Amino acid sequence: MSSMNGASSTADWAERVRALARGELVPVDARPAATVLLLRDPEAGGTRAGETAGASAGESGGPAVHMLRRRASMAFAAGAYAYPGGGVDPRDERPVRWAGPPLEWWARTLGVPAGQAQAVVCAAVRETFEEAGVLLAGPDGESVVADTTGPRWEADRAALVAHDLAFADFLAARDLVLRSDLLAPWARWITPEFERRRYDTWFFLALLPSGQRTRDVSGEADHTVWLRPAEAVEGHARGEMAMLPPTLATLRSLLPYGRAADALAAAADRDLTPVIARASLDDDGRVVLTWPGHDEFSREQP
Repeated sequence: MSSMNGASSTADWAERVRALARGELVPVDARPAATVLLLRDPEAGGTRAGETAGASAGESGGPAVHMLRRRASMAFAAGAYAYPGGGVDPRDERPVRWAGPPLEWWARTLGVPAGQAQAVVCAAVRETFEEAGVLLAGPDGESVVADTTGPRWEADRAALVAHDLAFADFLAARDLVLRSDLLAPWARWITPEFERRRYDTWFFLALLPSGQRTRDVSGEADHTVWLRPAEAVEGHARGEMAMLPPTLATLRSLLPYGRAADALAAAADRDLTPVIARASLDDDGRVVLTWPGHDEFSREQP
C-alpha cells in the first residue's frame, strides 16, 4: 500500500518519486474534494436499521464517528476505511439558498475564492447525502429535515449519484436551505504530487441531525460502522482496519474530546494549512517520504 493510494504498490510510488525527481513526471492537478466526519454521542442511540455499531458505540468515552469501508474494486483507497465524501462537481458552484456564515467567511476560512468555497461546502453536504443518506439542509435556517428515507428521497439521491441531478436543483425542488452552519472545518490534506490520483480535500465535522440516521447506501462502500475514534485507531493498530494517513490523523485529532459538542467547539481554533507529503532522494538514492507535522507517517524506501 502506498502513502495515499491503497491500489498502488510501494515499488510503484517509489519509482514515481524518482521519476518526479528526474523531471520525468508531471504531477496531475489535485481535484477539490470534501469529506465529513459525522459525529454522534453514545447516548444518541445504539444500532439502528441499516447501521452497524462498534462494540463500544453505546458506552461512554467520546463521540462516535461514521465510517465506511471502500470496496476492493475502487481505484482509489481500495479496502480502506474513510468518511462520506468525494470530489467537487462543477455544478456545486451554482447558487443555493444558504444559511450560516456568509461565503466571504467560508472563503477566508478555507483559503479559496468564494465560488470555490461554496462548491466545497456544497460538495460536503451533497456527498454526505449521497453516501450516508444524511442531509444537512432544512426548510429554513433554523431547522433540518427530520427524515430522508422513502422512495422519493431515494430517487433523488440516486439521481445525484448518477450526476443526472444537480445539487442546486435538488435543493430548489424541495425548497430547502443548505445549513452551512452545521459544518465545522477541521483539516485539509492534499494528495502527494507523485500519486496518480490527487485530491485537495477539506475535512469537516458535523453532528448527526436529530431524527436522521445513516444508511448503508454508498455504491463505493461494502460496510459501514459507527466507532469511537479510539476504537477505530486501535483497529488500525491491530491491522484490522486499513486507513490512509488523513483518516488516521483526523481520528487521532478527535481523541481529546468527550462529546461531539466539544469537538465542534474546538473547530474554530483548527489550523487549516494544507498537509502534503514531501518526497525526496537521500544521498544514497533512497526515497524519503515525510509528512510535515505528522512524522509517524514518514517512511524510507530503498
